[in-house]
Amino acid sequence: MTVLGKRVFLATMAAGLFASTAALAHHGWSWAEGEQTTLQGQIHAISMAPPHPTLQVRAADGQIWQVDLGNPSQTRRSGFTGDTAKPGDAITVLGNRSREAGARHMKAVRITLAGKNYDMYPERIGSR
Repeated sequence: MTVLGKRVFLATMAAGLFASTAALAHHGWSWAEGEQTTLQGQIHAISMAPPHPTLQVRAADGQIWQVDLGNPSQTRRSGFTGDTAKPGDAITVLGNRSREAGARHMKAVRITLAGKNYDMYPERIGSR
């Protein structure tokens, strides 16, 4: 392998390692508090784009929260799709808040719309 080839190989490996570390940090639960909490509000916006569908929820105090749902297949299995809800719908989110002080960000284990539960992580409900 040439010197240039080695440099390209090492740069590619370093970029891959950095990307996988960032992905693991995002996809795990270590960024979230252990205790589950409930957020009630109205849906402000819905995004079904990968890597995780998200909701923007306006809480009673007017603050907008980012709510990460499961990965696209988990979210679909829960029964929630892009057509399930619309901005303005009342929602209750059960999930884990970000450990970052002041961050309005949480990972949902269950969302409830019009009395129907959509369980993103049924095995985590009431745990952690």
